[in-house]
Amino acid sequence: MPGFGMDFDLFQILFKIPFVLVAVMIIVTIVRNLRQWHKNNQSPRLTVPATVVAKRTSVTHFQGGSNGAQCHTSTSYYATFQVESGDRMELSLPGHEYGLLAEGDRGKLSFQGTRFLGFARS
Repeated sequence: MPGFGMDFDLFQILFKIPFVLVAVMIIVTIVRNLRQWHKNNQSPRLTVPATVVAKRTSVTHFQGGSNGAQCHTSTSYYATFQVESGDRMELSLPGHEYGLLAEGDRGKLSFQGTRFLGFARS
């Protein structure tokens, strides 16, 4: 069959593209996270007066298994703090810390770059 080889090569290329794209996305995500981790480690640890102005959660659902019957969820917790200068920063924090915070709480915020270290009410 004339052309069979070219069609087969095209199929192989098109079949491999999604796998290559996924691999590139994973590598980019890992590099981005490593850069942020390194930047946070190089930042000074700061403790400043702050107020909790907002809280939010982000729930991600995962389905798996052969028929999608397995379901898993993951919750990320965030709080927005306003410092005395009026600047606001949203930081990711653990669930047990999130549960202890209420909007309007005032205290000392400890952080390093974008890494939440703690909040002590005053």
